[in-house]
Amino acid sequence: VRRNPSGKYFVSILVETEVQQLEKTASSIGIDLGIVDFAILSDGRKIDNNKFTSQMEKKLKREQRKLSKRALLAKNKGIHLFEARNYQKQKRKVARLHEKVMNQRDDFLNKLTTELIKNHDMICIEDLNVKGMLRNHKLAKRISDVSWSSFVTKLKYKADWYGKLLVEIDTWFPSSQLCSTCSHNDGKKSLDIRKWVCSNCQTPHDRDINASLNILSEGLRLHSLA
Repeated sequence: VRRNPSGKYFVSILVETEVQQLEKTASSIGIDLGIVDFAILSDGRKIDNNKFTSQMEKKLKREQRKLSKRALLAKNKGIHLFEARNYQKQKRKVARLHEKVMNQRDDFLNKLTTELIKNHDMICIEDLNVKGMLRNHKLAKRISDVSWSSFVTKLKYKADWYGKLLVEIDTWFPSSQLCSTCSHNDGKKSLDIRKWVCSNCQTPHDRDINASLNILSEGLRLHSLA
């Protein structure tokens, strides 16, 4: 039994159950994770990035300022924070806002990963160095907001449960540099370049869709060697 910061109580019960494997679909898909779009799929779909934290940011800042003011008021009156009713009430309100963001994000990730696992036998995705990326202070907040690590974790255990295959591509695989049509390496491109034309075969590319196609091809190649 536990009580979370928002004041809700939860009971955890461990049970053993048999998970039924899903039917095979003879379908494979590549996924390129992004910040503007959460996920770009090799079938051409782009999954919208639900920026839950940023949507609530203004409200959270406002309520956190109220919390700080009530803490200061209690201190000036010589009241311990555990005994300051207004402070504790505001603290629970801020905790509920954080909890709402977490629940929204978790629901989004669960629905997306379940859809992918149901519709594809093999899912190919980059083995992202998220910890390393979080050291980039300009991107850290946005990367945390989109929850790449949680997305991959959910894909892994659901693939294991339902008899599907998750193939992780090497972090340094040049998915954004290769032409998905002729495999020519056209070199590194700055992040502001979203569309480009292959200098070898003149095929026009959407940067992210092209990357997801390359991730799929590499995943299929690695699987054939296994």
